[in-house]
Amino acid sequence: MAEPEQKRRIPLVPENLLKRRKAYQAIKATQAKQALLNKRKVQKGKQIQFKRLETFVRDSWRKRRDDVRLRRMEQRPVQVAVPKEHKLAFVVRITEIKGVSMRVRRVIELLRLRKIFSGTFVKLSPLSLKMLRIVEPYVAWGYPNLKSVRELILKRGQGKVNKKRVPLTNNMLIEEHLGEE
Repeated sequence: MAEPEQKRRIPLVPENLLKRRKAYQAIKATQAKQALLNKRKVQKGKQIQFKRLETFVRDSWRKRRDDVRLRRMEQRPVQVAVPKEHKLAFVVRITEIKGVSMRVRRVIELLRLRKIFSGTFVKLSPLSLKMLRIVEPYVAWGYPNLKSVRELILKRGQGKVNKKRVPLTNNMLIEEHLGEE
């Protein structure tokens, strides 16, 4: 025999407890709003960052050194020949670029090396070799072999799927989303 359905009763909460909860939630909401406003105010009026004289000297010295190096490169141009057996290079940024000349900074941005110890693959052409010569003191580069490329892709490789970065973990992901590009 089936028993008749029992009505579920919602436990009654005392009115003073409900009022206290509502007041607590209102206080928390105003605190969150105030915190957000304070954060925006701090971001708007950021303090002037103090720079020591040594940083100015170091930056100007680096900029001057870069300008001299680039001028010397232009004065005696070396015929850059693309090696026939290598079509690809792997470039890694190895040093900080604070205070370098704008030309070096622009080339590093073109090579997509925004962070230190970040690396990219570069197709070798006369133009890319010239770019590598411009940023030579700040990057290390070489010709990758199949084993190192496979290890790099498995460990750090990422692809864009639906405008999101996705780690490349298996071949199915590559075949489904990145196959025909």
